[in-house]
Order: sequence, then structure tokens, then C-alpha cells
Amino acid sequence: MDFDAVAKHLKLHAHLPRTFLQYGTAGFRGSAEFIHHAMFRVGLLAVLRSKQTKSTIGVMVTASHNPEKDNGAKLIDPLGEMLAPSWEEHATRLANADDDKVQNVLSDICQKEAVDLQHDAFIVIGRDTRPSSQKLSQALIDGVSVLGGQYHDYGLVTTPQLHYMVCCRNTHENYGIATLEGYYQKLSKAFLELTKQAMNQSDTRTSLKVDCANGIGALKLKEMEHYLPRCLIMHIVNDGSIGKLNHLCGADFVKVHQKPPVGLEIKSNEKCCSYDGDADRIVYYYIDETGCFHLLDGDKIATLICSFLKELLVKTGQNLTMAVVQTAYANGSSTSYLEESLKVPVHCAKTGVKHLHHKAKGFDIGVYFEANGHGTVLFSKAAEEQIRRQAKEEKDNRKREAAKMLENTINLINQTVGDAISDMLLIEAILALKNFTIQQWDAMYTDLPNRQLKVQVADRQRIETTDEERRAVTPPKLQDNIDELVTRFKLARAFVRPSGTEDAVRVYAESDTQENADELAYKVSLAVYHLAEGVGAEPQPIV
Repeated sequence: MDFDAVAKHLKLHAHLPRTFLQYGTAGFRGSAEFIHHAMFRVGLLAVLRSKQTKSTIGVMVTASHNPEKDNGAKLIDPLGEMLAPSWEEHATRLANADDDKVQNVLSDICQKEAVDLQHDAFIVIGRDTRPSSQKLSQALIDGVSVLGGQYHDYGLVTTPQLHYMVCCRNTHENYGIATLEGYYQKLSKAFLELTKQAMNQSDTRTSLKVDCANGIGALKLKEMEHYLPRCLIMHIVNDGSIGKLNHLCGADFVKVHQKPPVGLEIKSNEKCCSYDGDADRIVYYYIDETGCFHLLDGDKIATLICSFLKELLVKTGQNLTMAVVQTAYANGSSTSYLEESLKVPVHCAKTGVKHLHHKAKGFDIGVYFEANGHGTVLFSKAAEEQIRRQAKEEKDNRKREAAKMLENTINLINQTVGDAISDMLLIEAILALKNFTIQQWDAMYTDLPNRQLKVQVADRQRIETTDEERRAVTPPKLQDNIDELVTRFKLARAFVRPSGTEDAVRVYAESDTQENADELAYKVSLAVYHLAEGVGAEPQPIV
């Protein structure tokens, strides 16, 4: 390792004092003006990870749904998955090391992870449309180059597209062709094959308004439009030509504020969806005749996909295990519907996509979505082979056709990570095949009213949880208080968990009415405030 060259470049990408960055599920994120040094160091780390795994590694320059002034980086592991947890710790250490300690940290990583420095390294790079992304991408490339790594810069791509590229390159393109055209062709061909039966039976065209959060999703969806059939009419809004990235628009804004984004004119019962800034999340919504806003979030998406897959599995006669993985934030009605109506097992994982993804890998077919709209479907290698074999060899026409539909569904899904474009096409295909309107989809079950609150505390680490964050272990008596409060309301549930980013405790409550959900959330917040050293003003009733 040429430490002299590294030291020389460190002076060009100096660590700013009093800046601390934590690598988590979302990678590094922060104000773009303070993370230049970290991007250079991410380039160094990517080379070591590539040498250790003897595989192509990806780095995406993005801050997802954060404001435009922020930026960050996500490393992508060989099969398009998120960075391994042990390497998250290395990333945090390296990003925060003083300039004169970087050499020691790099050497320590090499020793702990048995990195073969003689092995070649190859990195693929992508970036979103933020004004800071190109400059930060160059800092990243400097880090890759100074350690002798080779790279390919895909330029402007969505985060899921870069995950796809990494997986393609490390599977000798068995997963797909590692180009944007390869991505568009794979998804569009699967969509056309899956929907041709529905499209042949109906002359009606389906219309969809797509809010792209003024981000990279708009550019890529426009590129993909000519690959898709004319019967899918998309009206792209918030395409970046006027507004700011993620400002008053995008999936996170719609989910949090429970209203349509700025820039989208919506008529009653019009089908709409929103991506987030790097197009790895999606939510659907509409306004009914009374002007009431209806959100179809990750829970609703998982339920729709699960019902579709269950129907196809029954038709094929395949005995494959299928489960849905949710977090504690999943609405209780969705869990009940999946378990009681669809007879599909539901498992809970800690908040964070990496936890859901890991648990979903334990089944032949694992469906996971966070309520925020980030999710996908995973098929085990054995299940995929079984489905493809049946689609090719099955003598029974009905079973073979169902297997072919499952095969096309596999091809349409981006199994590496949540993908707004891929998920949108799958949803549109299912709605067409079921001949469902968005209202019929919404009517599959009714969400329980819920409320999320946040309580500022002196130290969030005082809150420890168990049972996938559904029960508090410390401070003492807090869980007893929550249990007692829940008994006062119908169909009630509540939990608390420490924030991952600030000294605060997040409170979730649901019940039979909005008034009861609000009252329960308020009471639980009071308990947190008094038992977990709340700071600032005492929580007040929700008006």
C-alpha cells in the first residue's frame, strides 16, 4: 500500500475538525460541505473491501430523502446488498480518524479482515442529481485511484440501478446485463410478458401520476418510458426542472404529512405515487370524492404483492414457504389481514432495511416492506430454479402458465434492494391482472388509526428494547406503564424505541379511533418523559 501517496492526497481532502460521521443503514449522510474528506476515505475503504471479497464493490453518492444541501455515500456489497455490519464499523473509524491516524486504521482493517493487497480491486460508482454530487464523486474516485483500484463511473443513476449493476457484474451477468439499457430491457420485457394477458383482455389504458421528488428518478423514468407499452400512461411531475430535491415532495413528505406533494394536481380517485430522492422508496395515494386523502404505504404494497404471489403459488401447486417481514411500525390491520385472511406468516424485524432483508432470506419467498415504502421480494436460489424449471417443463397448461407468471415476476423484481421503478411496475402489473382500481386495492383492509410522536431525552441510550424493538427493557417500569395504558383502549398497541440519529425516543401508538390513538400516544410520551429523563417542555395533549 502506497502510504506516501495516501498521505499526499489526505492533504487535499483534509478532515474538518469537530465533524463526526456514523455509517449506518443509510450509509454516511451529512451537510455536503462537511463530508468531502469522508468521500475520499470511502474510496479507500471500497478498494479494501473489493480486494477482500475479490469482487466488484459499488459506491453510490446520495443522501436519499434528505434535503438538497445534504449528501452522503452508500457502499454496496458483491450481491447488491448493503455493506456488511463489521465493515460499517470500519467505515465509521476511517471517516473520523485524524489525518495522521488514517494509515494506522487502514493497516488495522487489512489485518483484521485478512485483505490481500496484491489482489485487484474494481469499484462501480453512481451519483444522484444533487449539486454537490459530482464534486464529491471525484473525491471518491481519488480515493479509489490512490490505492490502485480500477473503477467504472456510471454517472447519474438511481441507487437501485447501481445495486443492480454490482449484482450483475458479480454473477457474470446471470442476473442481468450491467448497463442502463440492460436494466431497462430486463424490467420492461418482464412487465410486458406479465401483463400481456391483461392488456389483451382490456382496451382501457391505465394512467398514473408519478412524483419523482425532483430527483434522479425523473431522469431515469423518462429514459425508460419508450421501453414500456403505451397502455401505461405516466405523467411525471416534480422532475427537477423547477423545484428543489425532496422539498415539499417525494415519498417521505407524502408519508409524514399525509397529503399530496406540491407540484401535483390531483383529481378525485386519480392514482398517484411518489418516489424519494434516490428512487429506492415508493408510496401510492389518491383523494376520494369527499376530498379525503388515502395513503397506500409499504404495508399496503406488501399485502398486494403477497396476495398475488399466494394466488400464483396455489395455481402452480408448488410447496414453497412464503413469509412477510415487517417492523414494529407496520399497521396492526395489515398484520391481521396477512395472517388471518391470506394465511401467510408474518415475522418482525428491527427497524432498518438491512434487518428486514436478512430475515427475508430465510424463506423460499420473503416479502419485506417498511411502512415508508422501501422494500422488495427475495426468492431463494432453490425456489427460483424450481419455478423456472416448472415454467419450462410443466405439462399441465394451467400450472405452466402460473409458473411463467411467477418467472416474469422474479425478472421484474429488483431483489438487491427496494427499487421505486421496479416496485411501481410490479404494482401496476398486479392491478392490471386483478383488474383492480386503487380504491379496490385500498379496500383490502382498513388501517387502524395511529400516531407517531417524538420525545427529547437527555440520553437515548437509556432506552433499551427487546422483541425486535416492540418492548422496552430499560428504564425500569416503562414497559409496565405502557402495558397498563394499552389496556385502556380498544384494538390498541404501543411501543417506544430510541432514535438512531438524535437524543430522542420515538413513540408509536394505534387504536380503534384517531382520538384514542392520539390519547394513547400522548400518555406513552408522558411516561417516557418522566421515566427516561425527558428534556424541554413536557409533552402536551394532541389537539
